[in-house]
Formats: sequence, C-alpha cells, structure tokens
Amino acid sequence: MTNSPRLCVSPLRVLLLAVSLCVLGGRIAAVERKPNLVVFLSDDHGLLDSTAYGATDVRTPNMQRLAAEGMTFTHAFIASPACAPSRTAMLTGLMPARNGAEANHTFKREGLRSLPEDLIRLGYDVAAFGKVAHGNDVTRHGFTHHDNSYATHVVEEYLNTRDTTKPLCLFVGTRDPHVPWAPNNGYDPAKLHLPPTFVDTPETREFRARYYTDVTTADRELGEILDLTRRKLGTDILFLYTSDHGAQWPFSKWNLYDAGIRSPLLAAWPGVIKPCSRAEAMVQWIDLLPTLIDLAGGNSPADIDGRSFADVLRGKQKTHRDAIFTTHSGDGRMNVYPIRALRTRDWKYILNLHPEFAHTTHIDQAAGDGDGWRYFREWVWASQTNTGAAAVVKRYNERPREELYDLRADPYELRNLAGDPQHAARLAEMRAQLEAWMKEQGDQRTVFQEPRLLSEPASYSPVTNPPPATKANEAKSQRKGKNPN
Repeated sequence: MTNSPRLCVSPLRVLLLAVSLCVLGGRIAAVERKPNLVVFLSDDHGLLDSTAYGATDVRTPNMQRLAAEGMTFTHAFIASPACAPSRTAMLTGLMPARNGAEANHTFKREGLRSLPEDLIRLGYDVAAFGKVAHGNDVTRHGFTHHDNSYATHVVEEYLNTRDTTKPLCLFVGTRDPHVPWAPNNGYDPAKLHLPPTFVDTPETREFRARYYTDVTTADRELGEILDLTRRKLGTDILFLYTSDHGAQWPFSKWNLYDAGIRSPLLAAWPGVIKPCSRAEAMVQWIDLLPTLIDLAGGNSPADIDGRSFADVLRGKQKTHRDAIFTTHSGDGRMNVYPIRALRTRDWKYILNLHPEFAHTTHIDQAAGDGDGWRYFREWVWASQTNTGAAAVVKRYNERPREELYDLRADPYELRNLAGDPQHAARLAEMRAQLEAWMKEQGDQRTVFQEPRLLSEPASYSPVTNPPPATKANEAKSQRKGKNPN
C-alpha cells in the first residue's frame, strides 16, 4: 500500500494563505454587498426654501445636517411640476408622454415596469410609507409593503418585523409642506424674505410664515426617519432627500420656471459620499430609477429616459446631463395650460402651447379652500392702483408663446428675451431642440380639460373691495385632510 503524498506547507505559507483568503473573502463580500436605500420625499418644497441652499429665514436643521454629512446637488430637476406626473416619472424612469401620467391625477400605462419590480429581482424588499406615488397609485408600482401613514412609529414597526436577511429600499413620503398650511408657529412674517415674483402684502407674508412652518415640520420628519433608519439598518445606507416640485405659489408649482422644476436633492452615504460636498451635475428625477438599480448591482432597462448618476454620488464624475427637458399638461379644471421647456445650465426656453388660454391654478380658482385665494385677492386688489402688482397679476394669467431667459443674469426669470434680436439664433436653436425632443417622445400636446380663454372674464374679477382681515388660525387651515393635489 502506497502512502498518499503529504502536503508540505510551511507555517508561514499557511499564514499567508489565510490572510489571502480573508482579503479575497472581504473583496467578494464588498462586491456582493447590497446597500440599503432610503428615499425621503417631501411634497411641494421649493429648492431655495432650505438653509442647505442658502435660505436664512427658514428653520431646516436636519436638511442642513444631511448636507453637512453628504452631497448637495445644486442642479436637480423634476420631470413635471405636479404630483402624479412627477412621481410616476421617478418610479418608471420615463417622461410623462411615455409613461402615460401627463396630467395630474393620471397614472402610468398598464404593463410598464416600475422601480420596485427591478429591485425585487435584485433581492430587495421595497417599502413605501405615506405619499410616494400619487393617491392609490402606489399599488400599481409593485411595492412589497406599503402604508398610507408615514408616522415614524409606523415605519419603525415595519423595520422591527421585516426580513432582515434582505437589503431594503425604503421610500417615506411626507405630505408637508403641501397645502393647507398649518398655523404659523414661531415665524415673524415681517422678517421673511419674499421672492421678487411676489406682491408684498400682509396676507402674503402670513401665508409665507405658514408655509415655512410646514417646511420645518417636513424637516423634523426627515430627521426622525434619518435617525430611525440609521439605528435600525446600520451605517451602510444611501439616504436621499428630495421633493416632487416647487411649492404652491404663483410661478412655482404648475409652472416650468425654476421655482417649479428645480428640486432640493441631498445625499448621504457614510464612507462613500464625501461630507460637505456639492455637485453641480445636472440630474433629473427620471435618473433616480437607474441610479438606485445601478447601486443595487443591477442593469437598468435600456429603453428608459433616465440615466444613472451613481458615479456622481461616488465622486468619480462631475457632470451628467447637458440639458433638462420638462413638461406640464395640467391639473384638472383648475389648471388647463400645457407647457414644455428646455433648460441648459445657463439658459431656459419655454414653449406655452396655447398662449390664448388663461393661466390659472388652484391659487386663483379654488377660492373656497382658504389657501392661496386670500393673499392672491390682495394681489388683485393691489393691481388696481399699483403698476408693479398689475404686472405680476397680468404675467400670472397671460403668457407669450415663447419665453427665453439668461439664467446667470436673471435667475428668477423676470426678463423674457424671446423678442430680443440679439438672441434670435439661440431662440431658434433651443426651439428646434425642444421640438425634436417632443417628436422623439411622441408628445401629442394633449389638452386634458376645457380651458378658460383670455377673452373670457376671470373668476376673481372685478375685485371692488379690499379683502377683509382674516385669521391665520381659522379651522379650515388645520392639517386635517391634506388636499391630495
């Protein structure tokens, strides 16, 4: 009987082999490790209304904390400035004309894939709390768990009972600072800074204080979820904060000015994202789907509009998009005004598809809801004797077919250069770009409701008496039953 050959290995080689296996095992674990993903969404929060973006008169300590811990995106944009089309674009990676949710209160086309389905294939649990999709549309997107409540204790109960062997993608959507805004809590209306697009009136300042109160509430809720997820899920979390579009102010929500389409986007990921960093890369909400799939180790669908900006988060890339296209088609009978726009880093081109329509929104149409009408009525009253207020109200209702803005010189988009011969070549180039993109998208330029024509009288006109003094604490302003728009 022959003896089997003996494996002769020195103790040193054994040690080196063990170390090598440990290192290799660590690399394999690092490659296979799937990070937890947490996305906190606010509802109607403008980019500039946060200390992370330079505001000095609003309290947002948790947004500031997140910015200090990670990356602040200065040029993040949504797809469409109304809840349903914005959120559907985020969850499908497709622009509204392609996903079917063009007007507000509409839904994605049957059969379209959504982000949760792709992440589930990659082994993730994908949970949604609060307002993530619009209304009951959350069920159409395939979340493994969803709850209409976004209360921190409800989210915690889920985290305590979920299968912890799976990585998690968690969406939490607050309904703040959507109207109706809560009574003012600690803000001095007289000390607030108003954008130059506003008419400065007492009610406007009071409503601004109420809006800021809701922004601070959203910030508190953000902090609670940030602390909870780190306590329950550990440190290997990509945590994102963003908002679906700008706030319910004139020239913001339902508009393609930057106040409506430019969104806050803050990202923190300990050990991956450099603290206190700023990204000037132009990114869009349709890019969130491929970015999260990329970070989860998957491949995004090839036929979507979104593109991953994972390398921007990792600090490997400083640029992403050269141009941002945005669309708006309307919001029921309150807002029948389809608009399309092209934004580059320095310029904005807006095409108002039907300038013969009156531009209206809930602000001037829903006079009975108490939020917007009261201060806007002051604007209308002031317009009868003040030329500046008259210009603002006229611009609110009447838009030219084309608008062109030099964003570096005119960040609030106050001076339309479309009629300036000096910029005729730029106007023609951007017009052609937008028209070509609309054709590629299959954009039918649909008008979804019956509009009010400019030739028809406004619902609020004439205002023959000054608006009566009102109390900010009236019952209808309480948070019960947040408007779903």
